[in-house]
Amino acid sequence: MLSNKLFSSRRLWVLLLLIGFSPALNGCFIKSMAVNSVADGLAGQGDTFSSDDDPQLIKEAVPFSLKFMESILAATPRHTELLAALTKNFTEYTYAYVQCEADYVADSNYTQAHELRVRAKRLYQRAYQYGLRGLETRHDHFTQMIMTDPKAAVSKLNKDDIDLMYWTGVAWMAAISIGKDDPELISDVPQAEALIYKAEELVPDYDNGSLQEFLITYESGKPTLMGGDMKRVKKHYEKALELTKGMSAATYVNYAEGYSLKQQNREEFEENLNKAVEIDADQVKNLRLVNLIEQKRARWLLSRADTLFVK
Repeated sequence: MLSNKLFSSRRLWVLLLLIGFSPALNGCFIKSMAVNSVADGLAGQGDTFSSDDDPQLIKEAVPFSLKFMESILAATPRHTELLAALTKNFTEYTYAYVQCEADYVADSNYTQAHELRVRAKRLYQRAYQYGLRGLETRHDHFTQMIMTDPKAAVSKLNKDDIDLMYWTGVAWMAAISIGKDDPELISDVPQAEALIYKAEELVPDYDNGSLQEFLITYESGKPTLMGGDMKRVKKHYEKALELTKGMSAATYVNYAEGYSLKQQNREEFEENLNKAVEIDADQVKNLRLVNLIEQKRARWLLSRADTLFVK
């Protein structure tokens, strides 16, 4: 979930002591340095979460981590990397543990599913607002620009903005998708789409296939009148398989749920979901958690095949 370097827990606690328990340091330069060092560490944590083999443990741990990150952000509100990490982690947490949970309980408990979807929408909105704040630290008045002229705004972005660009677009699109009853939010489609397509233009293989996996889902759900093209879906699917070497369950689940279901191709639907389930989650360490989460969704979709396909 969080990206690349491991932050020393000993150093973290020393810095926390500097921040919170030394009155002599309050408001001074040393405290500012300590806060920024903690923020750097939080933004650059290793694969502690993504390599975990216990999704339930992560479900219980992530909210504390997110709130701690927010508390540090309050002390250093223009920390670009921390804003990017919050955007990414709120988005991932919301999909795995709020939106998916709403889907799983929808048939048995409509009220709970509705409450979870309302919560998911709010969390996705929080995520993309952090992303816009992060982009503002690199490009003055970016939020105003993208709301006024999305194409002109994203033309100012470059590869250094890729994390913020991608995760802001994904969170924004997710909020729109789950908030179809919100006309104001739906009107933001051009803004979110501009970020995603700019990310594809600059770094098409971003995050070893994550961008291509997202585009499978997005292009599958896009109406033809709005530029949807099923041929592009297959290209994204093939590219994702190439980048992930077929070891990411999300590639198969997104294609089955987005494309095969829409085409009412049950054989292809079940074939892809079974491929997802058959992946050895321990084989690719940095995909272990996401594979376990996606395999759960694959099994759920397989269990509903009789209701999803017209006989």
